Order: sequence, then C-alpha cells, then structure tokens
Amino acid sequence: MSGGFEAKLLLAWRLLAVLVLLAGPLRAQEPVAARVLRAPDVKYEPSDMGVVRAMLRLAKVDKNDVVYDLGCGDGRIAITAVREFGARGVCVDIDPRRTAQAGANAHKAGVAGRIEIRNEDLFQTEIVGASVVMLFLWPDVNMKLRPRLLRELVPGTRVVSHFHDMEDWTPQQVVRIRANNRERNLYLWVIPPR
Repeated sequence: MSGGFEAKLLLAWRLLAVLVLLAGPLRAQEPVAARVLRAPDVKYEPSDMGVVRAMLRLAKVDKNDVVYDLGCGDGRIAITAVREFGARGVCVDIDPRRTAQAGANAHKAGVAGRIEIRNEDLFQTEIVGASVVMLFLWPDVNMKLRPRLLRELVPGTRVVSHFHDMEDWTPQQVVRIRANNRERNLYLWVIPPR
C-alpha cells in the first residue's frame, strides 16, 4: 500500500474510534446500531501488560499461531502477540467502541495487516481458525463458552484464561503472577484429541 493510502486509512480508523467513544452509551429511545448486538457479558477491564506477556508465554505463542482474543477490549493481547511474538491475531468483542479502539490501536502499533477485528458475539463468532484462544472473562462466561471450545477447536489448540478457571476441566498448567498489587492465576488448557 502507498504511504498516502495508509495514512488515510489510519485517519479513518481514528475518526471512527473518536466518533464511537463520543457517542457514549445508547439511550433506550435511540435506535440501536446494526452492529450493537447486545450488552457485553463482562465489564471492560484491561489486563496489565505483564499479565498479557505472561499469558502469551504460557501458551508458547510463536509466528505460526493465530491468537484469538475473545472479549478483546482494546486489542492489547492480539497486538502484543503480533508485535512481540510474530503471530497473527483475531480480536472479537461485542462492543463496537472496543473494536474501534482495538482497530485504532492495531494501526497505531503498525500491525493492522496481521490482525482481524470482529465486532461479534464471542458465542457466535467463528473460532475454528484459532491455534490459541485468550480469555479474561467471568467464571459463568467461561463455563458457557467451554462446550464450544471443546467442540469446535482443533485438538492441540491452547486456551489461556486470566484469573478464572473452568471448574472441573483440569488445566495443564497454572501460573501465579503478581499484577497491580494482586496475585492472579493464569490457566492453560490444551484441547484434547476427540
């Protein structure tokens, strides 16, 4: 792509991000945009960058991986996977403000060509292309998602969750990390053979 086209594309993403952020929360009497699917199941809480890197190291992410971040927020996990580990990334979030922010952040980091941004419901989005899935969701959301992960992901796919486990699904590894003056667990599962 030419430098002028990239600059215009970056400007368009930034403008979209600003417009979405300025729009603020929708009021009940306002029409709902086509991409606003439903309210998010999880409150937006970005992971500390030390946690992000520890999650990616725990999954042993490398240049051959496609890292899906379900509930991506600002895109920091996928962006870091691409920029620091050479992987490709897929950001999925139901909130259009978050996907606009993730897209703008990917452009700013210079990795937009290796990240796909999806404004979709994580329970509906296509996940079969993942070799790694990253989660920072609530326990009930993890449990609701678990059957899809086991059914749709290829055996050998790594799943990492920040803070919350998946009840009786025993992780292959648990790493304890300190972030924001609190101890956090990171859980690693590998999709078993069928």
